[in-house]
Amino acid sequence: MRLDLVDVFASTSMSGNPLGVVHAAGALDEAQMLALTQWLGFSETTFLLPPTSADADYRVRIFYPAGELPFAGHPTLGSCHAWLEAGGVPRREGVVVQECGIGLVEVRQDQGSLAFKAPPLLQTGPLSDAELAEAIRVTGVEAEAVVEGVHIANGPKWQLLRLRSAEDVLAAEPASKAAVGTDVGLAGPAARGSGFDWELRAFFANQHGAIVEDPVTGSFNAGVAIHLFGEGLAQGSYIAAQGRKTGADGRVILTKDADGSVWVGGACKTIARGANLPVFD
Repeated sequence: MRLDLVDVFASTSMSGNPLGVVHAAGALDEAQMLALTQWLGFSETTFLLPPTSADADYRVRIFYPAGELPFAGHPTLGSCHAWLEAGGVPRREGVVVQECGIGLVEVRQDQGSLAFKAPPLLQTGPLSDAELAEAIRVTGVEAEAVVEGVHIANGPKWQLLRLRSAEDVLAAEPASKAAVGTDVGLAGPAARGSGFDWELRAFFANQHGAIVEDPVTGSFNAGVAIHLFGEGLAQGSYIAAQGRKTGADGRVILTKDADGSVWVGGACKTIARGANLPVFD
């Protein structure tokens, strides 16, 4: 086995979301994958395996410290990047097909960058009053700053609070604890001249129920983009910034094609590689 450390959605060196990618992970069982994920301490670690679908180029299992995810965004781009750098050749030129828990996800190559096709939302619609109150508590936003609260689940059970402005997003002071499985994020429009269009923050509860702020979150950006494009709040393409409250400075490029497909793209860079991953006792 080999472990790659990949920086995903970075705007400058090591300013994105780190990802551990384990190649040739077939010797590991689920408990060992979870244990390695928890030890590394990243928001996610992925494990590359041979595909079971004839249409896929590789299969990936995606773990976060509290368990396995059917889909996640920065692990999709980072895993694809690592697979290509390891010599992977897609069946279709310019398009890699990833197999994961939600099925097949397309990743397109475009002038050295990668973008994944946002999966359809599994749950939509407004948050209930109780859900909205809990999302406000968890994120620590001012209630008067909330424009709307909606479900944008696409694997992770993301809830979105759309706020009045990027300043409101950055001012939020999240709680320390929430129920395991909590996935809630914020989005607010940036002022003209900011160099990006929307400011995002995303929070999840780890295996101990502690709230963690994710540096740059592909799945959350994907759900936000589908909602913004669908509601006419964004057109064509836009740039999202995320991570400044964590010490990161991520940039995500969101694009809607003429056929309605939404693509989530950004930079990937391998920071380190290690061979001969130790065998578990």
